Amino acid sequence: MVCLDGSKNSLRGLDKAILFAKQSGAAIIGVHSDTSFSAFSAVRAPILPEKKWKKNAREIMNKVKKKMEKNKIPFNAVVIGGHTSGIDLTTFANNPANEIDQIVIGSRGMGFPMELFFGSTSNFILHKAKAPVTIVK
Repeated sequence: MVCLDGSKNSLRGLDKAILFAKQSGAAIIGVHSDTSFSAFSAVRAPILPEKKWKKNAREIMNKVKKKMEKNKIPFNAVVIGGHTSGIDLTTFANNPANEIDQIVIGSRGMGFPMELFFGSTSNFILHKAKAPVTIVK
């Protein structure tokens, strides 16, 4: 699983996930958390059907899909309608039905004080996810 928000940092994480997938023959699930929903949705973290993706999410996933096709890596795009990225992404990753073996996330390392080295979302995922987490700076 690679966490995608469209930033340069998440795209660096995507590049690392591509390297891992090539080495292991794995598929990649790209997950974007659309945090413009209500607090209630953070509890449910529903997966949105593609027709309900907002423009930003659609642009991110289309860019990533092209990169996956170029690299010949199986890819599944998921957009979660939630409220807090860390909770949304961790809830998805920890769901056994999603079969997540590894999580890759880019980080800016801009928070304070605990997030001095990792961003708050990546720090949350690092501590709450059941699967191994690779943080790419």
